[in-house]
Amino acid sequence: MPIEKHGPGAEQAWQMLETFAGVGAPAFDLTQTDLDGHLRSFRAGLKCEPLRRWLPQLIKSAIQYQRNVILRPRGATAVLIQLDDLNEAVLERVSRAAFLTLTTSRCNHQAWVAVRDGDPDFARRLRQGSRADPSASGATRLAGSLNFKRKYAPDFPTVSIREATPERVVKRAQLEDLGLVAAAHPDWGPKGLRGGAKHWPSYELCVQNAPPAHHSDRPDVSRADFTFCLLAIDWGWSLAETCQQLMEKSRKAHENGAAYARLTAERAAEAIDRRR
Repeated sequence: MPIEKHGPGAEQAWQMLETFAGVGAPAFDLTQTDLDGHLRSFRAGLKCEPLRRWLPQLIKSAIQYQRNVILRPRGATAVLIQLDDLNEAVLERVSRAAFLTLTTSRCNHQAWVAVRDGDPDFARRLRQGSRADPSASGATRLAGSLNFKRKYAPDFPTVSIREATPERVVKRAQLEDLGLVAAAHPDWGPKGLRGGAKHWPSYELCVQNAPPAHHSDRPDVSRADFTFCLLAIDWGWSLAETCQQLMEKSRKAHENGAAYARLTAERAAEAIDRRR
């Protein structure tokens, strides 16, 4: 299937697909959303070859109807970790271990790392240490497609591959040597169990380790709130208990009310369900 016939968008999309396949991802879920992020279509478990044949027409149609095309790799043998919203300095270090780096908008960069001996806690510490978005869902915009958000109109940016290194699978130690992994903390252990008792995660640590808000050197409280809910629910607290605790701990939750707290906790619960 000649690239010239279909243009650079299809070329980038094919390259992304082949790069994920190179680290052992045999299938993908495909979602399309509109300008406001509303779901327009979803297809689960698409195999590489049928998806590859569909990509040129898919990209053309998505541009025509202003649809975002989002892929979620499935079934990889290694643990695939998405590091989103990286600054240039961190991206340069991460790229030494990443199998794929992307530019999704003018100021937003993303990296994917395949870790042979990874697990969910290591993924969390890698996101924390690299100051990546802790709420990254493990799904990414398709390279070669356009990033349709109202704030970018009318010049919607093209999602593009910065660097692809197929079959690059690394070990934990390589990422630790790059200084990208946050140290384990006793308050953040599995299920929050110490001596058999159930504990709340430290909200203060969530704020302390949150990345800075855009155009500010202050911690991003929304991300701290999400991380707190993610840990609390993973440690066995119910959705209702987590909402109530967030209302007590978070100034932003107190100011924005119970609807904000519940939405944050629900997003955290959905993220946990996806990774299990």
